[in-house]
Amino acid sequence: MSHSYEAQSLLGRVVNEIEETAIAVILGLMTILTFINVVLRYGFNTGIIWGLEAVTFLFAWLVLFGVSYAVKITAHLGVDAVINLFSPPIRRVFALFAGGICIVYAALVFKGAWDYWAPFAGFDATSGRWFPTGFENSRDQGWYEVVDIPMPEWLRWIEPIFNEGEAYEKIPRFIPYVILPFGMGLLLFRFVQATVRIFRGDATSLIVSHEAEDAVEDVKHMNAGD
Repeated sequence: MSHSYEAQSLLGRVVNEIEETAIAVILGLMTILTFINVVLRYGFNTGIIWGLEAVTFLFAWLVLFGVSYAVKITAHLGVDAVINLFSPPIRRVFALFAGGICIVYAALVFKGAWDYWAPFAGFDATSGRWFPTGFENSRDQGWYEVVDIPMPEWLRWIEPIFNEGEAYEKIPRFIPYVILPFGMGLLLFRFVQATVRIFRGDATSLIVSHEAEDAVEDVKHMNAGD
């Protein structure tokens, strides 16, 4: 089953606070924006023009934060019917092997996420087809903007840094897109963390297991109590 998570190190506590706070804030903002737009549309025949795009970006942020969060609390679904046929030591070997594959996968996706996002922020993408071997010059795309979300005045300080002093009319794309490398880096961190837990014997699997069986047993106990 999924379990609650308690960070043991300072880094773990910091990452945990960032992750859970971000998820709560994103859910709140999505709810508020959607509610306001519904009221404006059906009550006043108007709406926030940039609301839909903002909610779309927020939903993408929520999904990418949620992926790593599910790894943290062991909530990802999986099939362990064959694995459970083996003894606990063999299952541990399989779990470590799966953890290694997940780490490699997350590292590959993290590289791809950085390479996609970096040009929008004026940074260089990595060289190498599968694994980074260095950095190579990328076409600066720092001037790319989103479609509808207007540029807030308090963010004007970034224009000399990312847009050669030119004013942004809409917010630059590298701001909402930054969740790609950040989210994938967080996923990589969580997979490493989960694999270390298995290696130490603090966990037995990367996936949620026997959820249905446990739910049935809970119902049986409740009925027995009645």
